[in-house]
Amino acid sequence: MDLGLAYSVVAALLLGTYLYAIKRYFEPYPSVVYVLLVEAAAFGWYLPIALFTFDGPLLPAGAGIELPVVAVGVSLLTAVALLSFVAALRRGAVSYVAPISKLVPVFVLPIEVLALGEILSPLQVAGVLTATIAVYVANYEPGELLEPFRRALVTPAAQLALLSAATFGVVDVGKRYLMQELSLAPQVFLPVLFGLVSLSVAPLALRREWPDRTRRDLPRFLAAGLIVAIANHIVLLAFQLVPASIASPIVNTQAVVAVILGGVLLREENFGIRLVAAGLAVGGIAMIALG
Repeated sequence: MDLGLAYSVVAALLLGTYLYAIKRYFEPYPSVVYVLLVEAAAFGWYLPIALFTFDGPLLPAGAGIELPVVAVGVSLLTAVALLSFVAALRRGAVSYVAPISKLVPVFVLPIEVLALGEILSPLQVAGVLTATIAVYVANYEPGELLEPFRRALVTPAAQLALLSAATFGVVDVGKRYLMQELSLAPQVFLPVLFGLVSLSVAPLALRREWPDRTRRDLPRFLAAGLIVAIANHIVLLAFQLVPASIASPIVNTQAVVAVILGGVLLREENFGIRLVAAGLAVGGIAMIALG
């Protein structure tokens, strides 16, 4: 297997397991508290990785004010996307939230069309339709026809998952701009990302009541932060070796991993339907990316 594809598969497995772990081990925590502790742990883990794996200049030649503005904007939007996703998991089953929240390429595509002049191919149009059907299937219960559309619009878990996916769509386009057009190194960007996300949610997190078990759960937060740090680094390594159109649909199969773990280990309802939704979401993402 090509090394870039191998990186993508490993990242999908890590992130899918991570999605399951959020629901399984961290449900009592307010979203802002969880994001603060995990992103701070990721920053602590990743900083030495960056120092040992990077030996070039911190900023590319000719970098102007645009680079820090985009980097800060992407980091702050990442905080919004993460908070929305964790809040969605608080309100819905992981096998329900995961297929909806991983429709990121559905939002990336129109942003690229409008901002970067991309043209949709027939396969990409089919991918958007397939991913839209995935949202319908994720909300479907036997005996209903139009109800899933209403549920996707009014159910808090679905609304937050869609908000997360849309925000991550903007974030991904921003990351592409940073890595490709502005030539910022991943080892420079990720510490900024983890650090700014932590700082942006800290004022809100410090005002919330923290569960009594927080001190006891610190090793779990450290483990989750390590997964986040490694997975993000591996994703960027994959993007360095293979086109994003190939790596992205593989990485987003994390939704299938999360659905399987949630259905099997947490015994969530409508597991079969949600598994079909996850498969459709990944299929739609693949068509969008490969089109």
